[in-house]
Amino acid sequence: MARVSLPITTDRLVLRSFRPGDEDDVFAYRSVASVVRYIPGEPKTREQVEDLVSERATAGRIDEQHPNLTLAVELDGRVIGDVLLLLAGPDGADGKQAEIGWVFAPDVAGNGYATEAARAITDVAFREVGVHRVWAELEPENTASARVCERLGMRREAVFVKGSWFKERWTDLAIYALLEDEWPTSAATSAPAP
Repeated sequence: MARVSLPITTDRLVLRSFRPGDEDDVFAYRSVASVVRYIPGEPKTREQVEDLVSERATAGRIDEQHPNLTLAVELDGRVIGDVLLLLAGPDGADGKQAEIGWVFAPDVAGNGYATEAARAITDVAFREVGVHRVWAELEPENTASARVCERLGMRREAVFVKGSWFKERWTDLAIYALLEDEWPTSAATSAPAP
């Protein structure tokens, strides 16, 4: 079992467990259709956001029985997004591969926060959880997320044409990935806060 040291700090951000009081910030971006366009599910209701915050309030442990780690991304006291680390592989959970994902408030787009948070969670996946491979899947038309993957040093391994039934339509699916031995030791931009 891996226990991730929380909070994770970067130059500008804090990645931490959700906590009571985060609901307004999370609802502000998780309820927007354009924000959730490329992630599973529909825009969240207030009640669904309250459930999400409550369920994720004890994050830190990640293992095959608890394969999902979703952390709030805080900037200057405001939750501006969240990141996902999911122990899995394209062939099922094996504890040696992890999928990463992210979602951010639209008013903070273009400032590098998604890349900074994704870099921190990728570093945690390799250094603390001990996975062999980190990957992300996205629609190729999601160019902002494709750029995040590229900034992390991920390669595009495949594009499955109309390979995903997503939100009531067939969509293309791109897979980006990075191996542990490709992750630079200098990439450690995050460290647990004291």
